[in-house]
Amino acid sequence: MSTLRVTYRKSMIGYAKDQKATLAALGLRKLNHSVDHQNSSSIRGMVHKVRHLVSVDGVPADTPEGMAVLAAGAASEKSA
Repeated sequence: MSTLRVTYRKSMIGYAKDQKATLAALGLRKLNHSVDHQNSSSIRGMVHKVRHLVSVDGVPADTPEGMAVLAAGAASEKSA
C-alpha cells in the first residue's frame, strides 16, 4: 500500500466545525504542516472532504491533478 503526503495549505477559519475536525483527525495542526498516511479509502474520503484546504503529494487536492493522485491510489488499492 502506498502513502499519501497530506499538507495543510489554507486556513480553516470560517469553515464548518466538521471540516476542522477532519483536519485534526488527519493530524494537521498548523499551516504548511505535512503528515504521511497510508493510502486507504478512509483517508482519501477525509482528504476529499477538505480538498480545498490541503494538498496531496505537493499538488492541490482540489485540482484535476490532485484528484488524479487520489484516484491513482484508489485504483492501486482495488488491484491489490
